Amino acid sequence: MAEETEVIGAAAEAFGPLDIRRIMAALPHRYPMLLVDRVVSMVPKTSIHAVKAVSINEPFFQGHFPGRPIMPGVLIVEAIAQVAGVLAIESLGLAGTGKLVYFMGIEGAKFRSPVEPGHLLDLHVEFTQLRGSICKFSGKASIDGKLCAEAQCVAMIADPPKD
Repeated sequence: MAEETEVIGAAAEAFGPLDIRRIMAALPHRYPMLLVDRVVSMVPKTSIHAVKAVSINEPFFQGHFPGRPIMPGVLIVEAIAQVAGVLAIESLGLAGTGKLVYFMGIEGAKFRSPVEPGHLLDLHVEFTQLRGSICKFSGKASIDGKLCAEAQCVAMIADPPKD
């Protein structure tokens, strides 16, 4: 049985920024599903601050909504989950190993204000628990300090499926 690791307040050195190549080494996502552009800073096993530059060129804006483009809430949550994935993979030294972070659940998702083209979406995620291969996170998305969305998510670190 894996012993629970308390991650809140873990002593670690902050570092950053991480560019897109380092993000792509941690995540399997690629265009158009990669929703993290840069990691501003990270404290392993504790927290991460990343950004997503929201552009009118995003494919979802063609249909959501014509004449009033708004980033779908589910994609904001996906961006939070991807940032959590980067935090988990980097914290556990798994970048480049092929390990995947599978999104298992979401709780308390709330949407406060729309995200539109031209916005720089700040994504802040904190580890709340690490037990074996299961990780829990709390995430917030904001624009210029104004909260847009928040959610808690659970993920599992695993090997990719065999072909």
